[in-house]
Amino acid sequence: MALLERVGTLLRANLNDLIEKAEDPEKLLKQLVLDMENQLLQVKTQVAIAIADEHLLDKKRKEHEEAAAEWQRKAELAVKKANDDLARAALERSLSHKQMAAGFAQQLEDQKAEVETLKNALRRLQQKLEETRSRCEMLIAQHRRARVVGRAAQARQAIDNKDRAAGMQRMRVRIAGSEASNAAHEELADADTLEDRFAVLEREEQIEALLRDLKEQHGRDAAV
Repeated sequence: MALLERVGTLLRANLNDLIEKAEDPEKLLKQLVLDMENQLLQVKTQVAIAIADEHLLDKKRKEHEEAAAEWQRKAELAVKKANDDLARAALERSLSHKQMAAGFAQQLEDQKAEVETLKNALRRLQQKLEETRSRCEMLIAQHRRARVVGRAAQARQAIDNKDRAAGMQRMRVRIAGSEASNAAHEELADADTLEDRFAVLEREEQIEALLRDLKEQHGRDAAV
């Protein structure tokens, strides 16, 4: 049956292989559960139909067995009445019903086997569906958790990169500040040296002026 073939395909489905090949594992798993639920409903319907057919075949078998027994009784009555022709006709009818009853009995056995096959498929599919639901819930949770962890890792990496960038910026600021401070100290040092040099020159000029004054004063004293 095509239905049993589809059920067999679902029962043989390997979730891990399907997930590895799927672009959207969560969507695939949900679709797989939905397919199983649909097939389960169809199998239940087929089981109900098969059981109904089984009861119908059993009813037909019993009807022909009862008819065969009734014609057998009539044949016995005809024999008692010494009516061989009527007895032969009744036996012919009885034999025909027995053959029909045997045919329905064989169909009934085949139908019972089909019903049992469908029931087994139904039980297996129900079990597979329950397992798949639980597995899907777990895999979907794992998939979602993996995405959350991935996003968290990306966020942490972005924060770390930002912190490193901020740290480097602070370091550059401190270095620039140190360089500026050093330059200022050097400039101040140069300024102090320049002032000292001018101070020396001014002092020498002052001494020279005092020396000239002394010489002039000495020259005037000598002339007197």
